[in-house]
Amino acid sequence: MKLVRRDLEPDGPGSIKIIPEEEDDMWHAYNLISEGDLVQAVTVRKVLRELASGGRDSERVKLKLEIKVESVDYNKEGSVLRIRGKNVLQNEHVKIGQFHTLEVEPHRPFVLRKDVWDSFSLDILHQACDPAASADLAVVLMQEGLAHMFLIGRSITTTRSRIETSIPRKHGPAIAGYESALKKFFENVLQSVLKHIDFKVVRCLVIASPGFTKDQFRDYLLLEAERRSLRPIIENKSRLVLAHSTSGYKHSLKEVLDAPAVMTLIKDTKAAQEVRALKDFFDMLSDDTARACYGPRHVEVANERMAIQTLLITDSLFKNADVLARKKYVNLVDFVKNSGGSVHIFSSMHVSGEQLAQLSGIAAILRFPLPDLDDIEM
Repeated sequence: MKLVRRDLEPDGPGSIKIIPEEEDDMWHAYNLISEGDLVQAVTVRKVLRELASGGRDSERVKLKLEIKVESVDYNKEGSVLRIRGKNVLQNEHVKIGQFHTLEVEPHRPFVLRKDVWDSFSLDILHQACDPAASADLAVVLMQEGLAHMFLIGRSITTTRSRIETSIPRKHGPAIAGYESALKKFFENVLQSVLKHIDFKVVRCLVIASPGFTKDQFRDYLLLEAERRSLRPIIENKSRLVLAHSTSGYKHSLKEVLDAPAVMTLIKDTKAAQEVRALKDFFDMLSDDTARACYGPRHVEVANERMAIQTLLITDSLFKNADVLARKKYVNLVDFVKNSGGSVHIFSSMHVSGEQLAQLSGIAAILRFPLPDLDDIEM
């Protein structure tokens, strides 16, 4: 994300002008914009004008509007933010107080004003504008006849394609049909790799499957790359990593990210840190129950006793329309950091964030056991 202008005070008012440049930036922008903020951008609006004949005609006019945010929707597939609110900028076409929906897309600048730039917002801004943080990973999860391709960025996992091919059984007279169908399946996956993976951005491509499907596909990929002189594959074959998965479906993504070979390659990325922290939490929950807790009330009590060593929290809790609830979570994060603890803010659009959301979106590993937490109602 490109920061064009910054004029703000930490824990005070201010504004920024930013240009989202990629999909992850759109997700960061979504998390930055809250209800009550002001957003200014160039937009297009249909306006009616009177004709000399007495009739009416409509035209689309480009204009600059500033709205007070009432809701924000993020369309992951189209990578578009839709920000709805009331206009606060005097304009000949749109009255003050009229509703309008601004659409923000990559490469379109906008200005964001807040009454309070709290630590959560400043952290998001820092992450979004830190080029060193953009380490991306591509994963192809496959089984015979089915493949899913995922791009895993700093904060968002997107499904790029789903490939499905009917493959007959590998027995008897159908064996010829099996080989032909498998080759067609591999070709479709190869085309998806060429279309969706840019090795200038992607650090490595993980191919995962049960059994030997992954090995067969890698062999096919390399053979075809040599035969057709596919430079992107030939020049980056060292970035192809094989891993085991129990299926070709999305739920197997977590076990792939847990694989030691993959963790080594992505150890510095936010996604890998989240996966590791969540694994540590579940290990603690299994091995020493009194040193792990989840749910807002239990975590709150653990924090009051200064017992939190590692806090795990999803970013969706900070999207709360209730300003006091949002402030409570911001203060919790600040307190844990100031007490020497570590904090992992999980993206709700990452597989690990989805898993944490099932545990109420907040959990903690404790410095010391608190067995009496179980007696407190969640």
